[in-house]
Amino acid sequence: MNGERDKKHETEQRKVRNVKQKDGIVMPVPVSQTDLPDGYANLLASLKKRIQQERIKTVLSANCAMVMLYWDIGASILERQQTEGWGAKVIDRLSFDLKEAFPDMKGFSSRNLKYMRKFAESWRDRQLVQRTVALIPWRSNLALLDKLKDLKQRLWYAQKTIENGWSRDVLSFQIETQLHKRLGKATNNFEIALPPADSDMASQIFKDPYIFDFLGTAEPRRETELEQKLIEHLEKFLLELGQGFAFVGRQVHMEVGDDDFYIDLLFYHLKLRCYVVVELKAGKFQAGHVSQLNMYMNIVDDLMRHPDDKPTIGLLLVKEKNKTLAKYALAGYTKPMGVAEWERHITESIPENLKSSLPTIEEIEAEFSAEENDG
Repeated sequence: MNGERDKKHETEQRKVRNVKQKDGIVMPVPVSQTDLPDGYANLLASLKKRIQQERIKTVLSANCAMVMLYWDIGASILERQQTEGWGAKVIDRLSFDLKEAFPDMKGFSSRNLKYMRKFAESWRDRQLVQRTVALIPWRSNLALLDKLKDLKQRLWYAQKTIENGWSRDVLSFQIETQLHKRLGKATNNFEIALPPADSDMASQIFKDPYIFDFLGTAEPRRETELEQKLIEHLEKFLLELGQGFAFVGRQVHMEVGDDDFYIDLLFYHLKLRCYVVVELKAGKFQAGHVSQLNMYMNIVDDLMRHPDDKPTIGLLLVKEKNKTLAKYALAGYTKPMGVAEWERHITESIPENLKSSLPTIEEIEAEFSAEENDG
């Protein structure tokens, strides 16, 4: 009998816990996490991921539609200018009338209409626009128009922006540092040390030189100083390394027999599926650097590499490199290694908000809102 009363009391208490009263209205209260059924957390995570994906699709779809609208407007203006001799005053009037007709819409300033004209003039193929540059934000398109004259280079940077999810600031930085000239330029032995498919991918991932504009004005004279500065600016360092690099550690301790060794920087590359040992040198390249790097790679392969991982890759970053000497120094080694220089002061500075990962939905929406406000 007492057991039944206790059960009834517990049921009543649960009802009280699960409702609250406000202004005479009874409202349900969320069940506590301890009362949730098994599998609830997994369901919530799955739904949140799906909603996040759909939000991104919605924003990107809206952006694509807007960019195509801008292209159509620009093409119409361009056609009238070529056939009827329209001038700047007509564009100013068109801006006024469009703003009056659509007061709730942004983007119809005279300046933006002129950019639409330039956009259509620079990208003549509408289908190409729909497949490529319509997939990136309008402000990123303006960066392509302002900073590049060559169509092939514009297309190359547009495709890289789509692949890597670059913001406008990141795109501008990559253009200013001439990434298209640096990517795939590291001196390496990948062709003989890796299978063809892996060799091609690795060759395109590593660059020369690497731009460390975030180091400041003082020239690092020792490896420890250079390493410390790179760690202090790890996010920007990862951006310069390129997408896919995951930081594992610095001064990674390796004990071999009775000797201790310390790897400057250790990364794991998600696409190559391998560890990447990075050795830093504040001075000129020396042939002995390759031997040291090779030994560290052997240790990583022996002590850390998982059976599913591919062979460790080594990257030697030096202040000054003799390309011919580096090529000869790598000859004969069967471990995949690359040698590249690091430089500073190619551009004025790296924007503070540069990030190495894909943008969040909030950042995409903010970019989209900023484009509307720019109009």
